[in-house]
Amino acid sequence: MRSLKRQGVFCRNCALSVFREMQAETLITGWWGLLSVVITPIVLLTNLGALSGIKRIPAPVAPGWRPPLDPGKPVFQRPEGVAVLIPLGLLGMVVTLVTAVLLGLFPGLSDTGPDLTTGSCARNDGSWTEPDLKTVPCDSGEAQYRVMFPGDHGCEDGDYLASPDDSADGIGRCLRPLR
Repeated sequence: MRSLKRQGVFCRNCALSVFREMQAETLITGWWGLLSVVITPIVLLTNLGALSGIKRIPAPVAPGWRPPLDPGKPVFQRPEGVAVLIPLGLLGMVVTLVTAVLLGLFPGLSDTGPDLTTGSCARNDGSWTEPDLKTVPCDSGEAQYRVMFPGDHGCEDGDYLASPDDSADGIGRCLRPLR
């Protein structure tokens, strides 16, 4: 990680040229480090303060001892500015997806399995070696099992034992066939 600063007396065109060049370079090379991933966006935003100061400098009216620099294209019209939009867009999509999953907007992605509660009903779309349990309404034709709390001696004969992972309290439930 490095920090560069250009000081001097600049006309507006020269200052704008230097600003755009340095900002474009930061967009490409500023991200390559553990701390840089956090610091680079802050630096890019703080540089906008310098840009507001540059815009207040009056335009050059008479040429000095050398002609002013060409400010060039704005940062996001340069190849560096366009190239950084791709990973930033992908990062934005990943953050949005992770946030949506964490907020439960896509229940199929964040669902950890059925929440078997005593008295509810379930069905198994898998085998008993690899169960695929789902809670279903007891009055529906899909219901195959009544969820029962195991007694002192476990489940009754003919019941199946669901994994403790399938209930919120971590206790395996007995699944009693309805038919």
